[in-house]
Amino acid sequence: MTRFPFNKPSFYKSYNLRRRLDQIPRGCRSLRDFQYQQIDGGSIGINYGRIGGDLPSASKVVKLLKSQGIGRVKVYDTDPSVLRSLSGSGIKVTVNLPNELLYAAASKQSFANKWVQRNIKAYYPRTQIEAIAVGNEVFVDPKNTTGFLITAIKNIHQALVKYKLDSDIKLSSPVALSALQNSYPSSAGSFRPELIESVFKPMFEFLRETGSYLMVNAYPFFAYEANSDVISLDYSLFRENPGVPDAGNGLRYFNLFDAQIDAVFAAMSALKYDDIPLVVSETGWPSKGDENEIGASVVNAAAYNGNLVKRILTGGGTPLRPKANLTVFLFALFNENKKTGPASERNYGLFYPNMEKVYEIPFTVDDLKNYREDNSSPVSGGGDAAQARFSTPVAGDGNGSGFSWCVARDVGKDKLQSGLDFACGEGGADCRSIQPGSTCYDPNTLQAHASFAFNSYYQKMRRASGACYFGGAAYSLESVSSPLDTEEDLQCKKNDGV
Repeated sequence: MTRFPFNKPSFYKSYNLRRRLDQIPRGCRSLRDFQYQQIDGGSIGINYGRIGGDLPSASKVVKLLKSQGIGRVKVYDTDPSVLRSLSGSGIKVTVNLPNELLYAAASKQSFANKWVQRNIKAYYPRTQIEAIAVGNEVFVDPKNTTGFLITAIKNIHQALVKYKLDSDIKLSSPVALSALQNSYPSSAGSFRPELIESVFKPMFEFLRETGSYLMVNAYPFFAYEANSDVISLDYSLFRENPGVPDAGNGLRYFNLFDAQIDAVFAAMSALKYDDIPLVVSETGWPSKGDENEIGASVVNAAAYNGNLVKRILTGGGTPLRPKANLTVFLFALFNENKKTGPASERNYGLFYPNMEKVYEIPFTVDDLKNYREDNSSPVSGGGDAAQARFSTPVAGDGNGSGFSWCVARDVGKDKLQSGLDFACGEGGADCRSIQPGSTCYDPNTLQAHASFAFNSYYQKMRRASGACYFGGAAYSLESVSSPLDTEEDLQCKKNDGV
């Protein structure tokens, strides 16, 4: 993985995401109270790294994967014991041709043929190899292997053709976000100029011709860690937040993951390759880090990975590509104690080497039925101070003895006006009744109008948890009748569809 330097624009100097909480996030509306049945979503896999001295045998790992319902795994080599253990498991496998072999694969077709024969053909189809990652983040490889990448990919493909495996096994190469020249806003995403003609255009032509996809390694943790003063932790962890508008495409982003992926999509589109799919080959969040690794904690790792899985399995794509159901490989299966670098590098695992879970997250659609992020305690991580989570009132369902209403708080003009603007604008609430001369215009106060608009939006969203927040400007209330004082107010509520 590569630590990606987040492009800090001037926008962030004056707009603190943690402080401006004046709009309800679209992302939270679908994340909570979703009915997890017959979902047409993406898929979740996991990266199985083995740089550890105390890891379980490959056969035990396969049993672990199957017990958790994990149907895809990505490995970083073609170790025979791993590929044999995966044989007959039904788990789809992505293998890796390491960077150290790129020169040999590019230099001699005969080497590529033998590599495919020994490492792919010998195991397929009993071991369901679905893809080969040729190299990994080669653009940041200190051994300067970038120049060999395209030829190596083509030679490996010719070897697959030779053994009649090319229609079953895809080829790609995982790209770090450091390959982007610009990443903010997402609409301005672009690749580094020196890589476009030499690498990206020929690679995209190959991917298009073979029906393959771009592999991308994306780590919101790195961006948050380096810019925690300007990037909201909630925005990074798929939690409730006001979102970040992108003036370039007119979209609003409610999590950093989507923003990063759409920056890649925008960069591809700028080169006229917007028809090529994308697979997230690595993403994760460390459960522990050094004192200066802000945000690295068990609670944050559980929130990121758990909410990401929910986000992917419930479908919907990204704001820029809403129909792009993504395949995402979590990083990583185990904590690996022999990895070098900061403490976080050894603490990305979802499991300890003894196969006990580091924390609980869902892996399947069935798991989602009982999943809810535990956000009852403050968030801390690395060396950062504890950050209070944003609380959301628990809304009633409108059944039984009372109704559930959304009511404006007395929080001041700015917050109320901002919430009102959102509800009647982007939120799609029906605010015609509070226009001058309409039935609910009086009492003509900002708080009364905000209550009407907030409740209209709340009912429109079927009283979903998180839909009555508006940056703390509203709260939900259970009552046998309208919480407002007059009969006219009650009638306005009834006219609004409650």
